[in-house]
Amino acid sequence: MRSFSALLFAVLLTASRSTLSLVSIPLTKLERTGSYLQGAPHADRARASFLKSRTTTPTSNLAYVQYTTSVGVGSPATYYNLVVDTGSSITFVGTGKKYVRTSTSIPTGQDVNVTYGSGFFSGVEYYDTVTLAADFVITNQSIGDALQYSDFEGVDGIIGVGPVALTQGTLSPDINALIPTIMDNALNQDLIKKQILGVSFAPATAYNDTNGVITYGGIDHALYIGKITHVPVTETSPASAYWGINVTDSTYGTHTIIPQSTAGIVDTGTTQVLLADDFFQVYLDAIPGAYTDDNTGLIVIPSSSVAGMQPLNFKIGGHEFSMDTAAQLIPLDQNTAWGGQDGVQYGIVGYLGTDSGEGFDFVIGQKFMEKYYAVFDGHDNRVGFAYTEHTFSTYSP
Repeated sequence: MRSFSALLFAVLLTASRSTLSLVSIPLTKLERTGSYLQGAPHADRARASFLKSRTTTPTSNLAYVQYTTSVGVGSPATYYNLVVDTGSSITFVGTGKKYVRTSTSIPTGQDVNVTYGSGFFSGVEYYDTVTLAADFVITNQSIGDALQYSDFEGVDGIIGVGPVALTQGTLSPDINALIPTIMDNALNQDLIKKQILGVSFAPATAYNDTNGVITYGGIDHALYIGKITHVPVTETSPASAYWGINVTDSTYGTHTIIPQSTAGIVDTGTTQVLLADDFFQVYLDAIPGAYTDDNTGLIVIPSSSVAGMQPLNFKIGGHEFSMDTAAQLIPLDQNTAWGGQDGVQYGIVGYLGTDSGEGFDFVIGQKFMEKYYAVFDGHDNRVGFAYTEHTFSTYSP
């Protein structure tokens, strides 16, 4: 798991209540300097590999754009800066600011141990009060107190909003227990009417941007354009254990990247868009002179080829969702952060590390979601995408 970037964006958290009111909360920004993302593509691949092989202990990759929310735990609440992660389901604190126990902190007698793609935490489980907004307070929420951990620099833990099945196997001695997630308890306590999470990310326009919004219990119609295209969660394992979907096909110009319907996942915890190795090779070969840099793990695109780049299209639910040139490239002023060389054009499409046909053939990560509004709908077991004002842009080096 990578160290978090200096560009850990602040996020606005919008809580949709049973009254249909919306509460917006500004979140904490973390800043760093230097090559804080060097090796991040390798961590993305490690995360994807781990998610493929196991379904009980998913992880959050610490990458260039990570969105955090300020979450209160206890009464009186201590506030922690937690990564919002759709690819995991355990909520824990203590990797930065230590867990402060109060009168609402109830030990369960269970140990909790989660191994991630490139990191871990272990500790003990409590039930506690969790405050997401002044009028959005969850009681008796499972909270992990991280006593040992690795690679969570700069944040205090994770708020896991993935499927509840991913919590199985994380406790001891009750290894078969399912742990109700934040979304489960918000629904059961009538804080939300439906298990729906709306996610709005956006490309960075400055070194620090407060440019994200997360809506619990519904969607914010002001954050997208037109209609939302929904597709059911895939039945193909292992992608089916996550927010997995089927992509019907994918093209880059006249080149077919994904030739037929295949399963993968949508994951806010992965920075890049990752393709199975054979799919990625077609994409790489379609860009003249492009190659993978072993030092950074990123694709390098010759400057002479940038002007001729074509959209990378994904067909989802009968609709086409495109990543234009800007969406496929890392801005040159971010090269240092990624551990790259000045003046070299890097791309954000990467390879999984395995060929297609294993039921986990792509990861649609944050860079895709910066262009589209995403909906994770546990009520109807589906994922949705819609256009935003950021969907189409002009590349400027």
